[in-house]
Amino acid sequence: MVVPYGSRVARRATPPTLRTERLLLRPLTAGDAAAVSTGAGDDRVARYLLQAPSPYPVALAREWIAHRNEWWQRGHGVTLAIATHAAPAALVGTVSLRRTARDRRGELGYWLATPAWGQGYATEAVRAIVDYGFGELALARVFAHVIVGNDASVRILAKLGMMPEGVQRQHVRKGSVFHDLAGYGVLRAEWRVAK
Repeated sequence: MVVPYGSRVARRATPPTLRTERLLLRPLTAGDAAAVSTGAGDDRVARYLLQAPSPYPVALAREWIAHRNEWWQRGHGVTLAIATHAAPAALVGTVSLRRTARDRRGELGYWLATPAWGQGYATEAVRAIVDYGFGELALARVFAHVIVGNDASVRILAKLGMMPEGVQRQHVRKGSVFHDLAGYGVLRAEWRVAK
């Protein structure tokens, strides 16, 4: 039986740790701030993140980590550090689901530091957190928004069976530039079939 996250029975004091074949998805710690600052603050990464600045000050990364851990405590979702089994303490990215309890949906977000690109880590991490969302969080739908031009993320979402759901023109602004935002989504029944 799946107990909806947010109930007294399912609530844990700390976010879960998920293990995949090559990755450890673990709770974020204050010690991850420098890796978040360096990884997410890299221009090649930050240009596709809706809210990450470049450069990304370590103090701001600490605040972001505290805020994301607070999400868990309030039942708003989960954000986990992505680390490899080879160096489980070293953060190479993050993956998250922002939960809307009433509608049983979760918004997927993720990023990887550039040295971790091209190794299939993002696909592996995203698959694990979407499984967690449909299982433990009892979500009915998972969706993601991608800045148009982020072809690598589009390929990851397509591999996982997420369907295109439209483009919002000039929907987000980074600096002085407005960007189109493409939506993708997958329903619980579609995820089960794809697995």
